[in-house]
Amino acid sequence: MTPPGDGAKPRSPEYRVAVDSLRGLRQDLIHDAFAYRPLPRRSPDGRIVRQLPGRLREYATWTPHALIAMAALFTLILSGVDTDGEVLLVAPLTVLPVLLTMIRPVGAFWASMACTPLAAVFGSNGEWPWAPGSFACHLTVLTVVAIRTRPRAAGWMWALTALYALIADSGIGPTYLYGTNSAPMLVFSAMILLCVTVWHIRRHAEQEVTAQQTVTAHERSRRTLLEERTTIARELHDVVAHHMSVVAIQAEAAPYRVENPPPELEKAFATIRENAVAALTELRRVLGVVRAEDYEAPDAPQPTLADLDGLLANVREAGLGVEKVVTGAVRELPQGVELSAYRIVQEALSNTLRHAPGASARVEIGYVLGGLGLRIVNGPPPNPGLIKPSPGAGHGITGMRERVTMLNGEMTAGRTDDGGYEVAVFLPVALPDEDDA
Repeated sequence: MTPPGDGAKPRSPEYRVAVDSLRGLRQDLIHDAFAYRPLPRRSPDGRIVRQLPGRLREYATWTPHALIAMAALFTLILSGVDTDGEVLLVAPLTVLPVLLTMIRPVGAFWASMACTPLAAVFGSNGEWPWAPGSFACHLTVLTVVAIRTRPRAAGWMWALTALYALIADSGIGPTYLYGTNSAPMLVFSAMILLCVTVWHIRRHAEQEVTAQQTVTAHERSRRTLLEERTTIARELHDVVAHHMSVVAIQAEAAPYRVENPPPELEKAFATIRENAVAALTELRRVLGVVRAEDYEAPDAPQPTLADLDGLLANVREAGLGVEKVVTGAVRELPQGVELSAYRIVQEALSNTLRHAPGASARVEIGYVLGGLGLRIVNGPPPNPGLIKPSPGAGHGITGMRERVTMLNGEMTAGRTDDGGYEVAVFLPVALPDEDDA
């Protein structure tokens, strides 16, 4: 019902059903009725076609067109039955609609409806309202068009065919002389259209089942991946978290094992414990992401460039002499850029501690108009033979490159002329007017 207050008269459900039906008729058989819709060739990957030899397989793709051409030839033969030499006039009226189904299917139905009374009038075969050729033509057209369109269109075509039969049998034609063949037409067409509709429904159901099976396989794959990630997270937690906890406990208990430990030693063990606890916190956060897809990150703020001084103080206590130089106007950057810049500096300094123990490093941060520039460079280790570098997994540079690529930035990394190492990064940041634009 139409809501009150709109100024429109309420409509009954029957009226809405009638309007929707007429709208369906317009969409299926009237709108773009003569649109060009060529019949596609059969797929060469079909169950039967793909078993044929190469040359026959190519010909087999034209099977639908060949069947329609044979049906047109059959209607041509029927058109020559009892036409008293008028076959040249009747034949095009029965053959052309069948051939038209290959390029304009809905238009072929209207052409068949228009040609049927003409073929019955010009032919003298004694059949009304469908001559033999028109009978075969209309059944063929109904079948092909029903296959190429939707089931609702098949229902409308049968209804219009029944309406034509009713009008033709109501006294307009010579039914009193020849009788009528409307009943066989309606029965045969109903059976054919019913079979085509069932085929459509089955095909649609198979497509839905295939789509559902695809979704199910995708969900199963995601579930398997999640289970694997959970297993990895559990193993990682059992291995890394255990050892980090042992490191934290031993670092806390170590000063008590030495009588009158110097303050520098106590401070060093306290720094080790703090780093171990911080690593455990980060590990639990990352494992939370690995364990579940719907994991929500904690509200704790992520590190930014403002926290860089604390990182540098930490690495200085670990024995790395590091200097920071900032150029340009310091400003707040997007959170992703700030976090990535912090992690890149952190990883570069960790690599320096690991691979060049005792060397000095320099961190340069440049705030430029289009983004942020980073340069972390370290010199060679002072005594390369006395202090052995710590081996690493080799994923540090890869992780930095992934962060830079994610932000559409650029990065170079390599050895310097004096035997040190340099990491240079540029992270683009859009200007405010570019965001507004």
